[in-house]
Amino acid sequence: MTTKLELDTALGQLSGWTAAEDGKHAICKTYKFEDFATAFGFMSAIATQAEKADHHPDWFNVYHKVEVTLTTQDAGGVTEKDISLAQKMDALSAKLG
Repeated sequence: MTTKLELDTALGQLSGWTAAEDGKHAICKTYKFEDFATAFGFMSAIATQAEKADHHPDWFNVYHKVEVTLTTQDAGGVTEKDISLAQKMDALSAKLG
């Protein structure tokens, strides 16, 4: 089983991520891209990495914006799996501009 982290600890390892506003033990971030194709490409690339890690984000896409929420269901909150996926998302987003 994966160990649940304190939200402050998790957020301290990331830039631009916030605690979920709905009271869930989760972290959230909104990415904005130049256009829909770039946003969709971001989601496709991350989906492949998420599948390999067997860890899947909750996300929502409208045009150039992708809203992401990460939590580890079986741990009941944010874990290193979420931190790792968030860091991958941030790195890819930086490359895509």
